[in-house]
Amino acid sequence: MALPKINTPTYELEVPSTGEKIKYRPFLVKEEKILLIASESGKQEDVINAIKQIATACTFGKLKVGRMPMFDVEYIFLQIRAKSVGEVSELTLVAPDDKETKVNIEIDLSEIKVQESEGHTNKIELTDEMGIYMQYPTVDTFGKSGMAQITATNMLDVISSCIFEIYDKKGEEVFQAKDS
Repeated sequence: MALPKINTPTYELEVPSTGEKIKYRPFLVKEEKILLIASESGKQEDVINAIKQIATACTFGKLKVGRMPMFDVEYIFLQIRAKSVGEVSELTLVAPDDKETKVNIEIDLSEIKVQESEGHTNKIELTDEMGIYMQYPTVDTFGKSGMAQITATNMLDVISSCIFEIYDKKGEEVFQAKDS
């Protein structure tokens, strides 16, 4: 005889990059522990892996979190966190001018939205004859290259890993970046 499962409430959100509606649930004590252990390790990779694991579990395994744009994963995790811990998060900010003055603020996580500028496109024309199509950096983009964060020294690696296709207008040829 199996142990009974505790029902958790489910919610719905829209994935910013695709507009797809997904269901999610708050994280449980076991997932909160995963996050706590990862943050105590002090390694950015552990925190990223914990967020991936929690986002996958809390969306019922329906998403390939590693392949999603970082902003989608961050947005989904914020929504999960809002329903799990509380919608209001208290932060202490330090004034940039004197680096001493501290200000406490409250942020309603449920009000955070992903913003996209008007005319946004993934197409970059390099010359009149050729250009590239870009893709958003994903969680796996950083994991594969060992980059926990973007720095001045690894910026070109991040940019090159985000090139999706290279196109030639004259010959109307398209080259997959992964083949080059």
